[in-house]
Amino acid sequence: MHKGRINVTSENIFPIIKKFLYSDHEIFLRELISNAVDATQKLKTLSSLGEFKGELGDLTIRVKVDKAAKTLTISDSGIGMTAEEIEKYINQIAFSGAEEFLEKYKNQANAIIGHFGLGFYSSFMVSKKVEIITQSYREDEKAMFWSCEGSPDFVLEETTRSQRGTDIILHIDDENTDFLEDFKINELLSKYCRFLPIPIAFGTETEWKDGKQVETGKDKIVNETNPLWMRKPSDISDEEYANFYHDLYPAATEPLFHIHLNVDYPFNLTGILYFPRIKSNFEIQKNKIQLYSNQVFVTDSVEGIVPEFLTLLHGVIDSPDIPLNVSRSYLQSDSNVKKISSHITKKVADRLQEIFKTDRPQFEKKWDDLKLFITFGMITDEKFYERSESFSLFKNTDGKYFTFEEYKTLITENQTDKNKSLIYLYTSDITEQFTFIEDAKNKGYDVLLMDGQLDAHLINHLESKFKDSRFVRVDSDVVDKLIMKDDRKEVNLSENKKEEIRSLFEGSSPEKSNLWVQFEDLGEEAMPVVITRSEFMRRMKDMAAMSGTAGFYGNMPETLNLIVNVSHPLVKKVLDDSDATIGTKVTEINTQIEPLRTRLDELKKENAKKKEDEIPQAERDEQSDLEKKVDELSEAKKETIKKFSKELPMVKQLIDLALLANNMLKGEDLSKFVKRSVKLLDEGKKKAKATSKKAE
Repeated sequence: MHKGRINVTSENIFPIIKKFLYSDHEIFLRELISNAVDATQKLKTLSSLGEFKGELGDLTIRVKVDKAAKTLTISDSGIGMTAEEIEKYINQIAFSGAEEFLEKYKNQANAIIGHFGLGFYSSFMVSKKVEIITQSYREDEKAMFWSCEGSPDFVLEETTRSQRGTDIILHIDDENTDFLEDFKINELLSKYCRFLPIPIAFGTETEWKDGKQVETGKDKIVNETNPLWMRKPSDISDEEYANFYHDLYPAATEPLFHIHLNVDYPFNLTGILYFPRIKSNFEIQKNKIQLYSNQVFVTDSVEGIVPEFLTLLHGVIDSPDIPLNVSRSYLQSDSNVKKISSHITKKVADRLQEIFKTDRPQFEKKWDDLKLFITFGMITDEKFYERSESFSLFKNTDGKYFTFEEYKTLITENQTDKNKSLIYLYTSDITEQFTFIEDAKNKGYDVLLMDGQLDAHLINHLESKFKDSRFVRVDSDVVDKLIMKDDRKEVNLSENKKEEIRSLFEGSSPEKSNLWVQFEDLGEEAMPVVITRSEFMRRMKDMAAMSGTAGFYGNMPETLNLIVNVSHPLVKKVLDDSDATIGTKVTEINTQIEPLRTRLDELKKENAKKKEDEIPQAERDEQSDLEKKVDELSEAKKETIKKFSKELPMVKQLIDLALLANNMLKGEDLSKFVKRSVKLLDEGKKKAKATSKKAE
């Protein structure tokens, strides 16, 4: 028997392993099984080269739990180790400056393991003692027994083993007894070892017999040694691709389609990526890509390893060029990982382009499901935008699809404004903005449907890409002003008249509604009153809401424009009623204001040429007094008109009709509108009856 000390420069390596690697302590099983796979594959290589002439036999790796003995054993039939190899690979942890190294990497658990040949020592994270029984494939070599209790002291002596290979026996400590539970080991094997290339057995198969499940004595193989992504695409059926997807994601709906990656230069990369059906809440869809290195599971948290928009895809990526045990920050800066990331982006774009070219009807059919993914890619990845420009689609309110170039051709003639800007009209909600869409279409315009959760970002992005173009939502203005032409009708009203109409409609507007009254000549056939939303303000608020931070614009109330159609008969009637009832009073106030304003304008004009200290005090006092009187009279005029407005139900009715058209009339206001409508209809009926009697 040989006793010794493990050759490390710091004796505290074991407590450090337990402490710093504890957050990832479950990976010990991955490390030990990966070592067993390596040992087995090396034997197969030696056999193929003729350097090992014996029978390979059963190469299955076996995992066994003994609850009574509190042990977990991993056994392989690989190359085994000689006493000399144990000394080299187990007893000499060869790196210098251990303490400096451990301090440097104390926050990067995975950087310690694997990168410095410490994979085997991860077993001490969960064990109070670890034993090795090993028999080398080399003839005339004795079987060896090694034992260590988590300190630098070890025992090494000869023993017997019936065949070549290695048993790693972990004596699980009291803090980690969950690793003696079958369900826990099954969970880890499924997570880390599901696709390893050597069969792994844990437990035995069962079958239903005589009304109960009974063990058959056959090994239960927990992994698929030749997973789908390692096979040639030409040998795989659509059904197999579908089945593999459902094996990976049992609860998922059918994917749209897949991409099989198979690259051997300038790096090795295999994998299968699936386009899932996603329409909203894409955050919960992330972390569905599984990253492997030579069929060993690395992570399913791939942000930073692949472009952000690709994290919406599902599937598997496998590359031996991706290191197995390193920190995420290392992965994100690794040049191979960056090349792989760029290549996957290109392959995804190429696949979409291919489907679009070969089967456009099918592509259009799937567009609504694909749109979120492609939009995300376009606004976050410049290279993807360039590649996707040719197959990205617009969808209009009639459900027709166009490429960007096709749509530009469609609208150029009719939707170019007087400043030579091309106006892309769009709606974010067909139901709520229905009347505006109809008005635009009646004018011969086409309207895009932009109701995706990332479309607010996409619109801003496209405006920066499309030359001399703007996106305008159909409810941001009256139809004649959505696309400004030279032949638009101008409203011919005096400033006094505008003030009076504004007061009339403000008097019946809901409190705190932030309605800004404006005037347009929209013709007798258009609506009497229309409510529009400022494109700029609404867009800023939308962006603030999507970013999750209110900010300056997010905290501002929504500004709505109340457009009064001065040529509509109902508006004309309201104005006539106003003139008939309070016209004399309003005229009297205007008569008082007019000379005051005239004198005020004269004073301002005279004093505009003077410096502040050159204006006589008497003139300053006169100007201040005039401004005060004008304000008082203007306020009196406003209050007179507003008071009358409240007594004239037709004004409130017209405003409520506009609110109703925008789905903004609810609750008590809606109830009052309905009752008022009935009352107005009843009054109209009585008037009609009276007129009929007179005629008789």
